[in-house]
Amino acid sequence: MEKEKTKKKIDIKRIVSALIGFPLVAIIMVLGNKYIVDVAMAIIAGIAIHEYLNAVSKKANPVRWLAYLSCVSIAFIHIVPAKFIPTIGFIAIPTILLILFLQIILTNMKTTFSDIAYTFLGICYVVFFSMCIAIVRGMENGKVLIWYAIIAAWGTDIFAYLIGKRFGKHKFSKISPNKSIEGCIAGIIGTIIFTIGFTYVMNIAFNMQISLIKTTIIGLVLSIIGQIGDFAASSIKRDVEVKDFGNLIPGHGGMLDRIDSLLFIAPFAYVLLSLI
Repeated sequence: MEKEKTKKKIDIKRIVSALIGFPLVAIIMVLGNKYIVDVAMAIIAGIAIHEYLNAVSKKANPVRWLAYLSCVSIAFIHIVPAKFIPTIGFIAIPTILLILFLQIILTNMKTTFSDIAYTFLGICYVVFFSMCIAIVRGMENGKVLIWYAIIAAWGTDIFAYLIGKRFGKHKFSKISPNKSIEGCIAGIIGTIIFTIGFTYVMNIAFNMQISLIKTTIIGLVLSIIGQIGDFAASSIKRDVEVKDFGNLIPGHGGMLDRIDSLLFIAPFAYVLLSLI
């Protein structure tokens, strides 16, 4: 009985951290221009990639200098003319892979394939996905559209956590034993409710004409993707045998623990939100 009570106990530190963090995100995303957002995302990505590299260092010796340098590039994404961004993004991935294999050659294989594999995954996962957040914010009406990604990530997390803690009985996957099927479903439903409410308010308050049907579908899809992203981060932590990527945010772990689902959502949000 005591174990059951412990299981159902809500983590107050987690809630307090979320309440403090939300206004900071709102200030940056709403009041900051796209250049400020770019710099903010570069810093966030830098912290997240540092946590990732420290975690995977148990399994490999990642190429840190390239990972950190990649984070810096986010700060300059909107200095480049918009028409060149897709081209740069297309060539960036093979260029990074080329540099990583060159590292193996120049170090006479002191840097191993495993080292560059972990590094390459980290850059794609943390840096490029973080860059997508900045790109969504830089879109036309980006101050509004970015919130669909944030709502999908945090709305899912809030509802899945609260409902899962109270009613979760059926475990979803051994990858993340604390997550339940009930919580996952609640996360999707909660995101849809938040998305409909947000769209309605934006349409009324700012005389916008955002489609409720489209945004509801987008909310549904992004919520599912966000939960996959959460499980993906958990699978990495299980592989390298760490509980959290860091301890920066009380109740949540590290920066990467906090934004893992948002990172996965970001590139898909860019594509889907381009439709509305």
